[in-house]
Amino acid sequence: MEKSKKEKPGIEKAGEDLFNFAINREDLKLIMSLLPEEAYIKRETVEYELQILKFISTGWGITYFLENSTHKDRLTELYWKAVYQYSQNISETTYLMIGQKIEYFQILKQRLEMYLEAMKEQPNAPEPAVIMGPEFARTCGNVEDVFTIMAGSRMFKSTVGSVKNYFEKIQML
Repeated sequence: MEKSKKEKPGIEKAGEDLFNFAINREDLKLIMSLLPEEAYIKRETVEYELQILKFISTGWGITYFLENSTHKDRLTELYWKAVYQYSQNISETTYLMIGQKIEYFQILKQRLEMYLEAMKEQPNAPEPAVIMGPEFARTCGNVEDVFTIMAGSRMFKSTVGSVKNYFEKIQML
């Protein structure tokens, strides 16, 4: 029997799998459900920023875990190209819905730079999630809120852990 879809080479499939993971919102919904109702949290902002953090954390995980791999550059390129195309769709849809142009990919780039800068400023942190949680909360306008800090830390840790598990599963590590 002939397949209707041609099987993708391993690295292209990995790029697609990681992109599909990044846009899957199940873990985002779970993290949002853990936020207490009585907490003073801008839920729309937290949800929006969690999705951005997931995109960034997935890309960061690729670069981090494949630091010495010959696949790092190609997989990073495939992942970010898919994110770019997705971002273009978000930007166009937003313009059609509200008449305002946003550059979603530019927002992702700015947040990535912001998070990387925060990590550079604290090179002795025991792990990146210790930095990402507070930086996430600051971005959400809730710098002192422990629940927002925990939400950012959870998203970062679970995303990076999932990327690592995926690489182990496909034997890239």
